[in-house]
Amino acid sequence: MRFLRDYDRQAAVLYAHQWAYGRNPAYYDYEKLGGDCTNFASQCVYAGAGIMNFTPTFGWYYIDANQKAPAWTGVVYFWNFMTRKTPSVGPVGESAGLEDLLPGDIVQLSFKGETFQHSPVVVSVGNPITPNNVLLAAHSYDADWRPLSSYEYRNIRFLHITGTIRP
Repeated sequence: MRFLRDYDRQAAVLYAHQWAYGRNPAYYDYEKLGGDCTNFASQCVYAGAGIMNFTPTFGWYYIDANQKAPAWTGVVYFWNFMTRKTPSVGPVGESAGLEDLLPGDIVQLSFKGETFQHSPVVVSVGNPITPNNVLLAAHSYDADWRPLSSYEYRNIRFLHITGTIRP
């Protein structure tokens, strides 16, 4: 039996602030291998969820640079894992609107309009909720407290983390 538990948004955001301009030595830096943004987003979500899913290929986990799930570092795979329909251990999210964002959620951006290429982490949401008032932390374009409105993108989607499934 699995239980949906709270997601610790404060832990995710504190982690994001701590490592936005640095690299946690416990994780490989994929910057020179296509980017580190989703690796960073996964680390932040893990800080808030506290559990990985070690299912080969389709899980969400990191052991070392060579032993990780595609969803840990791949923008599209990350989205697919977080929005999965079949319940399994790990954090769970859903597609949301800008107005649904909370700190600890994820924004995904497409710069060319074809596929999504960037996964910044929401660290603050102001009132009213506008792209100027949604602040992000990210790797690959290292940033902290960066307004969503400062990005130039062709497409955008929002991932609201709804909780964590524990065994």
